[in-house]
Amino acid sequence: MGGARHAGWVAAGLVLGAGACYCIYRLMRGQRRGGHGLRLRPSQSAEDLTNGSYDDVLNAEQLQKLLYLLESTEDPVIIERALVTLGNNAAFSANQVIIRELGGIPIVGSKSNDPNHSIKEKALNALNNLSVNVENQIKIKVQVLKLLLNLSENPAMTEGLLGAQVDPSFLSLYDGHTAKEILLRALTLFQNINNCLKKEGHLASQPTFTKESLFFLLYGEECAQKMRALLNHHDADVKEKVTVIPKNW
Repeated sequence: MGGARHAGWVAAGLVLGAGACYCIYRLMRGQRRGGHGLRLRPSQSAEDLTNGSYDDVLNAEQLQKLLYLLESTEDPVIIERALVTLGNNAAFSANQVIIRELGGIPIVGSKSNDPNHSIKEKALNALNNLSVNVENQIKIKVQVLKLLLNLSENPAMTEGLLGAQVDPSFLSLYDGHTAKEILLRALTLFQNINNCLKKEGHLASQPTFTKESLFFLLYGEECAQKMRALLNHHDADVKEKVTVIPKNW
């Protein structure tokens, strides 16, 4: 069903948002076919860059063309092919830096909100490869949290969010030293989920979720300790946000 498939992309986004450095759809490539080394492609049109072998490495000029194409086209087939090409190129450390410096992370991240599930998957693939770079991780956390916040406002998505399999490092978002913008978004995510559960009358019903789920992380003792610690946070906005979250801890 659509909701179940959507939850799969949500789970991927949660791992990215946590900065867990676990690959969702890690591109495990073996040796290049035929034993040939990596090849730089000659200058060509933006659409041509999405055709042919995706194993070729693009240079900065070609990546810029590809990002412009991704930003300007509305053709879902071209968008998907461009994301695949970007995702494959983002597997290389040099291109992780180039794509960030070209402003590519928000361009790719915006496609993670696309209603087309295939496009959403390809965008998360690309973000996943980009997240290997430490400097990219901060930008990707805000981008993915935006997606999760949008989903958390919809009660129909609450069960899918809470059932998503999440690495325990997700809770690092609620540490006191986390950047304020990211921390406030993470707290708002928790608040939205709480509100949706309360509206649906599920807050005290002990839903059945696995121990690796977001539900057990948010409503477990470790998260409770982090919430109590945040009550003494130096920033007034953070403290205010914590106080409006229902005290299930």
